[in-house]
Amino acid sequence: MPSPVGRLALFADAESLLAIEFVGATGKKARQGGETNSILLLAERQLAAYFASQLRVFDLPLRPIGTDFQLAVWQAMREIAYGEVLTYGDIAEMIGSRSKARAVGQAANRNPLPIVIPCHRVIGGGNRLTGFALGLDMKAFLLRHERGEEVWKDC
Repeated sequence: MPSPVGRLALFADAESLLAIEFVGATGKKARQGGETNSILLLAERQLAAYFASQLRVFDLPLRPIGTDFQLAVWQAMREIAYGEVLTYGDIAEMIGSRSKARAVGQAANRNPLPIVIPCHRVIGGGNRLTGFALGLDMKAFLLRHERGEEVWKDC
């Protein structure tokens, strides 16, 4: 699907959204199935509403695949409110181990559902933008969008 951050490839089965990949403006073509998938249609509508500043909380059936630790991190990230940020240490504390902030960063880097599982809302100590698999410019872009700053005018 097209989006203000480039083309997104969405992957789902009949019950859940499984992954979102950034394909970029002209990147690889995503394989398209022959059938209409209601989960994909719902995800596209909600992502479009998010980018239009009309949706703050996603209501999608998700099935990210990861270790128990990664799943706990990703669930904690889903609890970060729209427009807010927490540190990697905050997330580590939420899941019961303040000393695992670095491991939280690694789990964030492997998030299969960016935007919907808002790993962009997790920052380093001292309010530093750090560690985003898609680049710090994209992380800052998404955070500015959620703060209501006019970020789409150049797109």
